[in-house]
Amino acid sequence: MASTRKTMVVKIGSSTLVGEDRALRRDFIAELASQARELRELGWNLVVVSSGAIACGAPSLGFERRPTDMPSLQACASVGQCILSAVYDEEFRAADLLTSLVLLTRHDTARRSSYLHARDALTRLVELGVVPVVNENDTTTVDEIKFGDNDTLAALVSCLVSADLCVTLSDIDGLYTANPSLDPDAKFIPRVEKIDATIIGSAGDSTTAVGTGGMITKIRASRILMTAGIESVICSGEEQRPLVRLARGEQVGTRFVPPAERFEIAPRKLWIALGDSTHGTVTVDAGAAKALVERGGSLLPVGITSVEGAFNAGDILDVRDVDGMTLARGIAEAGSDELSLAAGRRQEEIAGNRLLANLADKPAIHRDNLIVFA
Repeated sequence: MASTRKTMVVKIGSSTLVGEDRALRRDFIAELASQARELRELGWNLVVVSSGAIACGAPSLGFERRPTDMPSLQACASVGQCILSAVYDEEFRAADLLTSLVLLTRHDTARRSSYLHARDALTRLVELGVVPVVNENDTTTVDEIKFGDNDTLAALVSCLVSADLCVTLSDIDGLYTANPSLDPDAKFIPRVEKIDATIIGSAGDSTTAVGTGGMITKIRASRILMTAGIESVICSGEEQRPLVRLARGEQVGTRFVPPAERFEIAPRKLWIALGDSTHGTVTVDAGAAKALVERGGSLLPVGITSVEGAFNAGDILDVRDVDGMTLARGIAEAGSDELSLAAGRRQEEIAGNRLLANLADKPAIHRDNLIVFA
């Protein structure tokens, strides 16, 4: 018999976990554990995606501010992760809950087989009643294999565990029509049903001294979650018991709601959207964009107007429209050199070109290897 329990993923940013005095907020984690206990009683499992390792480790190693060189960042992450994990363990045990530590890099998800192993491990931990605490493995990761921000990681984890809700606890209470710290006329947006250029344009940057990312990374992650059919919420970490209130159906923060009518997304396509970083970008004309979004077609070279980046066949690409909006993500059937030559050409023209013979009978990205974003 299938479980009737629901699963919530909560992503906590460094600026929420670490105070202005640069000390880890143990009281915040204790309150989180209390909410996790109540969520358990309400029929919800919890998975935590936690930033904060570097922010916790830096003062312990004597750094007056976040370092900028990679070895120092890795050292801070190594020390800070121990501090962070110990506090999670202590506070959640006090609430009679067991936590586990899961550290991921792109190496763990870029290959489909590794992605599935990560999914199976997380799913089993949740089934066993454990609260997994997930973070990027900043001690060993470098730019080439980084997720880049834990908003993306939270979206990935939500898809891995088939979450019902993903909540981002931030230093802002949700999405506004403009950056509220710069525009006094900015209006709060309680509900988003479609992420378009207007919504993306409203995302003022909110980087802090202890964290990375900003509102734009949260919106991009929410867009992927909407595509996967998973609701998400961005709200302030200073809200009173936000996770419990959300589980009870209350309005908290900005809620991103998937389309009511949508096609079932195959798990493999979610891996394409999140498992590996993109290696390049193709821009398409209006006709190709319409074919992708409205008809679910493959991307043909004739619809490509430009190619950016150096990539090989089998690499993951972003597909953008002429306004720069990312429409889709997919696996390239050919490398950047071939696609640059083939861009704008019809199939019969490609077939007559010896340099492009590889693309004569196939698209630039096949629809089976393409995920169109909500």
